[in-house]
Amino acid sequence: MPEKVDILGVKFNNYSLKGYKNEISRRLDNKKSTFIVTANPEIVMAANENPIFMKLINQDADFVTADGIGIIKAANILNKPISERVTGYDLFTWLLDVANQRKKRVYFIGAKEEVISDLGKRIQSEYPNIEVAGLRNGYFKDKLDIIARDITKTKPDMIFAALGYPKQEQLLDILRKKELPAVMMGVGGSFDVFSGHAKRAPKVWQDLHIEWVYRFLKEPSRFKRFLALPRFIEEVYRSKRGRR
Repeated sequence: MPEKVDILGVKFNNYSLKGYKNEISRRLDNKKSTFIVTANPEIVMAANENPIFMKLINQDADFVTADGIGIIKAANILNKPISERVTGYDLFTWLLDVANQRKKRVYFIGAKEEVISDLGKRIQSEYPNIEVAGLRNGYFKDKLDIIARDITKTKPDMIFAALGYPKQEQLLDILRKKELPAVMMGVGGSFDVFSGHAKRAPKVWQDLHIEWVYRFLKEPSRFKRFLALPRFIEEVYRSKRGRR
């Protein structure tokens, strides 16, 4: 197993997309409870402000992926390169393909009702072999342990939570501690993109690693969230100076 890369206290796995696919497939074959955190600079900064969230990521997650070019740049600044950016969306769509091929049960939770409804329609149309264990929007008032209990009853092989951080990770952490034999991942805004309610950046923007610029242009209201990136880079440089 490649040595983990520590970026501001968050310990990232250093796998390529192919490496993650191999590791996750092996755990899926063995029905191992698997909790994946897709961490971008925002999540790293949030973990630095919340020790409990940091502990959850570092001690409870089975994999922490570099979901964001900012993480790759930070690793390079620290002279600890991460082999590849691995986005939550890419893992999400790959896992759907796997679920379809293997006829797995999948539980989806998060986003607005119209989003989760349209997601279900697309799954039914394009992934006919997936057995949908559950479709639930993210606007619930029940406590997370009650939601976790409801999910457990459906006996899913995979769970995708689009509740935003840290809520989605907190829910999946409960299930991981119960050792539910499923692959579980927080996917942020992936349901919105997958269902057609939001657009992912064109491939040329992705290849240039400036998807965040595209998102900002499409959603200027996210300005405060984008401020996390320069703060993050500043903290990385400060961390580097502190190590000298």
